[in-house]
Amino acid sequence: MLKRSGKVYLSGNTGLLGSSALRLLKDRGFKNILVRNHKRLDLTRQLDVEKFFKNERPAYCFMAAAKVGGILANRTLTGQFIYDNLMIEANIINAAYISGVKKLLFYASACSYPVDSRQPMKEEYFLTGRPEHTNISYAVAKIAGITLCQAYRAQYGCNFICAVPTNAYGPRDNFDLKDAHVIPALIRRFHDAKIKGDKKIILWGTGKPKREFIYSDDVANASLFLMDHYNSPDIINIGSGCEISVKDLSNLVKDVIGYRGSIAFDRTKPDGASRKLLDSTRINRLGWRARVSIEEGIKKTYDWFIKEYHANEV
Repeated sequence: MLKRSGKVYLSGNTGLLGSSALRLLKDRGFKNILVRNHKRLDLTRQLDVEKFFKNERPAYCFMAAAKVGGILANRTLTGQFIYDNLMIEANIINAAYISGVKKLLFYASACSYPVDSRQPMKEEYFLTGRPEHTNISYAVAKIAGITLCQAYRAQYGCNFICAVPTNAYGPRDNFDLKDAHVIPALIRRFHDAKIKGDKKIILWGTGKPKREFIYSDDVANASLFLMDHYNSPDIINIGSGCEISVKDLSNLVKDVIGYRGSIAFDRTKPDGASRKLLDSTRINRLGWRARVSIEEGIKKTYDWFIKEYHANEV
């Protein structure tokens, strides 16, 4: 059980998962929360990270910092994706060990599972095959982060745990179309088309792939739950259990935004994996379940987009 008086370091606090975790930590009464933006602490620089941990001595660590993006970014920024994520993971995990962090949570990714994995994906399917090729650099980096945590636990006895969230979305997501994930990209596309009066939107792929999505506040809630109740070296899935095709998701986002045009799919563009659904039986048996439906989550995300992101761009 985390002590509310303990010093907590939350990396990536301005991002999607980090910002949700920060809000929840504050709501739960944590007073001593360490956050640093990139200008104050470059997590890819080993000496800077070690100095920070040595000076601050956090008791707990949430590793939400990562270089992330959608299919386009993953295909074009392969070197940056693997280098940045490997450096961030190695530096934080090693510094946490050296400085005596009591417990660390590493956020992995569902793309760490094999592309041809049986569905839904159980934790024991990890490392039984090759990841999907469109995001291989990011996937390999996340696999390395998991392995680092497990190796430091095995050799040094560190209580480092690894959670695997399904596709997360929510407030403070990245809505830049160059590297956005599917839900924020759809929100941005449909919103812009509505404002411009476009009569048709063309989306990548066939629309047939199925994906599982989870609202970022649910991931934050699961993270604190695991930090209080989970101490195994094995990875653990965080899923909503709600699976939807890209086509149906597109129509849902279209309805929430109120776009009246039509949707077409460019079948010459890649789909990615045909299906990604996590088996969340393990965390469900411990007593945790997702609460926010996909419809409610998209409405909340679009409300934030209008009030915060879009308003700041105009």
